[in-house]
Amino acid sequence: MTEPTKTTVHVLRHGEVYNPTKILYGRLPDFHLSELGHQMAKAAAEVLSGRDITHVVASPLERAQETAAPFAAEFKLDIAADVRLIESANYFEGKKVSVGDGAFSNPRHWWVLRDPITPSWGEAYLVIAQRMFAAVQAARVAAEGHEAVCVSHQLPIWTLRRYVEGKRLWHDPRRRECGLASLTSFRFEGSKVVGIDYSEPAAHLVAMSATAKTAKGA
Repeated sequence: MTEPTKTTVHVLRHGEVYNPTKILYGRLPDFHLSELGHQMAKAAAEVLSGRDITHVVASPLERAQETAAPFAAEFKLDIAADVRLIESANYFEGKKVSVGDGAFSNPRHWWVLRDPITPSWGEAYLVIAQRMFAAVQAARVAAEGHEAVCVSHQLPIWTLRRYVEGKRLWHDPRRRECGLASLTSFRFEGSKVVGIDYSEPAAHLVAMSATAKTAKGA
């Protein structure tokens, strides 16, 4: 019997974003990596520099495309765009959501928070999980027998991981294991996920990040 083809898809969260107004930027355009964010992307690319990367794909949002750039340069590949890797839709996009001074403190927004399981304030977790899994499977096919890098966003990546692990999709955002420029790597045999690895190649830079300390990154 022929052994199933082994492929690894590394799903990378983008680096720190320049966000002086401290809003939840979501899918809004023109939010780019900060200088520290560019360093995070380079650190992640350096960690994978010896790997067999043959495909690089990213969310169409600027911060994801910029995070993918060092990988494209390192492996001499073009950056593909896949809208299925995009940030989740969110009612609070464009608003401040800081505790005490953000939209959460305004009673007119409270009705939006009525259902944390679906959730009521944004794209359904199941929809996020299914589109992310389809994007990762497409990357697996493109890099079959090798490795791929997919650049996405915190909530979609964490939702994907819980979906693959068979866990409930609604969760406490404070407990997400998906730091800035972190790698959640899915190991495949054929089309089946046989393992998931997590690493933080830019942890030394994340420790310097205001985004990580205030949890504003997406």
